Amino acid sequence: MTDGAVRRIEGGAAELERHLQVLIEANMPEMLGMRFLAHEYSTGPVHRGRIDTLALDEDGSPVIVEFTDRR
Repeated sequence: MTDGAVRRIEGGAAELERHLQVLIEANMPEMLGMRFLAHEYSTGPVHRGRIDTLALDEDGSPVIVEFTDRR
């Protein structure tokens, strides 16, 4: 994305998910009005999961963003 235009992204599910994650994280303030905090944030040893993207909204509340392929 060099000219600011949005285009369809071709590719496999994991490849597409990662590309969208990088694009959205890099542009969170402009796209979503949120401040990016972390990606692939660990939920700890009990849950053993991870949060794709963690951010703060305009009020300072935490926001969890999960990317999935629903094809």
